[in-house]
Amino acid sequence: MPEERQITHTQVLLDQMCGLLGGRAAEDLFLNRISTGAANDLERVTKLAYAMVVYYGMSEKLPNVNFMDNSGEYTFQKPYSDETAQIIDKEVSRLIAEQYNRAKEILTQDAEGHHRLYEMLLEREVIFTEDVEAIFGKRPWASRTEELESEQPKQEERDKDTETLSEEADPAGQQPVPPPFKG
Repeated sequence: MPEERQITHTQVLLDQMCGLLGGRAAEDLFLNRISTGAANDLERVTKLAYAMVVYYGMSEKLPNVNFMDNSGEYTFQKPYSDETAQIIDKEVSRLIAEQYNRAKEILTQDAEGHHRLYEMLLEREVIFTEDVEAIFGKRPWASRTEELESEQPKQEERDKDTETLSEEADPAGQQPVPPPFKG
């Protein structure tokens, strides 16, 4: 069976970046200061933005181009010019800035809810899905867990159908014996 590869759309990657930048944006908006707490998120966002531009060709200025060196050798040369390197850096900065601003907009839209969440976390330290839903309501889309749970009965039905077809093809459960070789 061939290797299964995940295909991810541009908007999904942008949503991931926006989510990763949410903590830093919240510090900036609600505390008027930032901390080192977002270091890992910033690293992930930066790598994701570079991948979008350099590997996936998801850039407005450099669309449909992949600059990955597939030689498998460690080289000290980049497969593009200094001018292109500057364009890449600008595109990465633009993507990150746009998603940071988007995160701040989302946080601003429900600042009161975020303040309530903050107070709840100070009070309890641990919160659950139900607590978040009590503040913000249920999400308008299914979670991945809900998707998988809804797919499980369908897969069980397909497995049952396959089993039935196999039994109908050979009710005794025996493999057919090939005819003897005549040569």
